[in-house]
Amino acid sequence: MEALPLAFTTGWASGINAYACVLVLGLLGRFADVDDVPTALTGNGVLIAAGALFAVEFVADKIPYVDSAWDTVSTLIRPTVGAVIGALMAGDASNLQQAVAATTGGLVALLSHLIKSSLRLAINTSPEPVTNIAASSGEDVAVLGVVSLAAFHPTAALIVACVLLVIGLIGVYLALRAIRRGLVRFRAWRTGRSNPATGSSTL
Repeated sequence: MEALPLAFTTGWASGINAYACVLVLGLLGRFADVDDVPTALTGNGVLIAAGALFAVEFVADKIPYVDSAWDTVSTLIRPTVGAVIGALMAGDASNLQQAVAATTGGLVALLSHLIKSSLRLAINTSPEPVTNIAASSGEDVAVLGVVSLAAFHPTAALIVACVLLVIGLIGVYLALRAIRRGLVRFRAWRTGRSNPATGSSTL
């Protein structure tokens, strides 16, 4: 089904930044006459709301711990947006095809959202804000680029989204390993402080 690559790609993008995904699609459909963009996304109300919410997320997503709180609030929003866009992408297709597209968009959005949230929690273990800003900016650029590419070259965008999804999963795995090792070292250090060389407690 032709809508599946777009549903997958926009699902990935929605899981990272749903408002940016809607905004870019709406602008492309409105001003670049991209036929694959649903008309529902090109209205003034949708563009204004998506632009305003994107501006809020643009700031919140770059502040340590605020970004994780924002991710928590967005847990239901991002997959829902991914599912809705997927269904809209299916257009006048059969109910089954619309359901498949919606399910694809929603599930991929949920997966990419969980990856993003997990990586942000790992990044927040570092007190400096530079990493958060860099990660958020990279995500913004990736979403804008992938969604724009999807509007003109859906298959190429699908491949890029799949690669980014795999990289994200690997990143979560490596981050969890690093955090686990840090906890083990911290516990060992605390044990060393509370117990002298003889092995008995100082308390």
